[in-house]
Amino acid sequence: MIYCKRCLYPANHPYGMILDDDGVCMGCRIHEEKDSINWNERFQMLEKIAHKNKKLTDGKSFDCIVPVTGGGDSYFIVHMVKNVLGLNPLLVNYNSHYNTKVGIRNLANLTTVFDCDIIQSTLSPKLLKKITRHTLKKHGSMYWHVLAGYLSFPVQVAVRFKIPFIIWGVQPWSEQTGMFSHFDEAEMTERCRKEHGLMGISAEDLVDKDAGISRSDMQPFFYPFDNEIEAVGVRGIYLSNYVRWDSKKQHEKMIDMYGYESDIQERTFNTYEDVHCFHSAGLHDYIKYLKYGYSKVTDHATREIRLKRMTRKEGIDMVRSYAHHIPSDMKLFLDWIEMSKQEFLDCVWDRRDKRIWHKEDGKWVLSDSIVNHENDGALVCLEKIEECLYRVTQSAEPETPDDEYLLMGRSYIDKYDYGALEEQPPGGMTQRKWKVKKINET
Repeated sequence: MIYCKRCLYPANHPYGMILDDDGVCMGCRIHEEKDSINWNERFQMLEKIAHKNKKLTDGKSFDCIVPVTGGGDSYFIVHMVKNVLGLNPLLVNYNSHYNTKVGIRNLANLTTVFDCDIIQSTLSPKLLKKITRHTLKKHGSMYWHVLAGYLSFPVQVAVRFKIPFIIWGVQPWSEQTGMFSHFDEAEMTERCRKEHGLMGISAEDLVDKDAGISRSDMQPFFYPFDNEIEAVGVRGIYLSNYVRWDSKKQHEKMIDMYGYESDIQERTFNTYEDVHCFHSAGLHDYIKYLKYGYSKVTDHATREIRLKRMTRKEGIDMVRSYAHHIPSDMKLFLDWIEMSKQEFLDCVWDRRDKRIWHKEDGKWVLSDSIVNHENDGALVCLEKIEECLYRVTQSAEPETPDDEYLLMGRSYIDKYDYGALEEQPPGGMTQRKWKVKKINET
């Protein structure tokens, strides 16, 4: 397998990988733009876009929609939208059903500290089990409904309530593999959603009479028709095209300002992202590893290498430590979907990329790994300029085990709910202070 000589990404990355003559991938090259762009000018462009949309609503409605979860970059996005740009956002959440208690608390705290309205889609567990069984058997995916819901429901809400402006966070395909330059100002589209976000699998593709999946079943995941989009004028921009994106530093700012909770993850050193979901950095990530031979720890280490907080060797050490770990959340998922372990493995075991996996004596073997390329790229590697320290916050409910899905929880925090403050200080923000410890993963 060919690997980028600067980061850790393989040539079989599902988003597509292009390497230059020096063996450096386009994701690394596009990342170099972050150090040359005039971000003050880019932010002024963002302000003009925001002002234009605010003028359209004239204070009579929500200025924009912000898709949110109980993890990821949601806090930073809402902070930028409401407290920096001065917009009035409607928060939109697709309930993944795989919620951790940490995620539910983070989501409740988010709506509280920013004092925002939120609308949520919570579908029938019976329906989602049926769809997930189908996506597992047909495509080896337990996470399709999560991605489809997250990328579809906000656009459906935009059309339904005639709110034309959606603000997303990072443009993931640019951030990982350099699919677009920051100067392209790529926006969210139906084609982008299907081809990249959903790996080419649309809701229409999953309608299957033999599997008992009807068009009505898949309706919550349909993207609005073009004429509906055009009638409202819906557009979705990415903040990362206008703000220098550094997820780690942004999360730490949100921990200090608003009490975002972090948590330890089994398959990565990153304690900030994916804490809202049992499976994003767990079983879902393990399936990714079984298919492509790399996983989320590669994504996270690559980012830290590009931001000069890890050496390439340190990043490879992270892959060596985490990539092979079998996640403990498998039983939780199997109990929920009512599948045996063997039935589940039969859905994903043979969906491996033959460019990176091969069989020996009837067993799958990784043909190559980034750990075999530790000495590549000495001439193009970046110099580390700071340490990579991740923090773990104190749990707001330390006596409550987080070992089962929490379908729904309180959507707003008051003095009766795990020690938060009901009274608000000047500025309307509830300041929750957390004890944190730092983890030196390098």
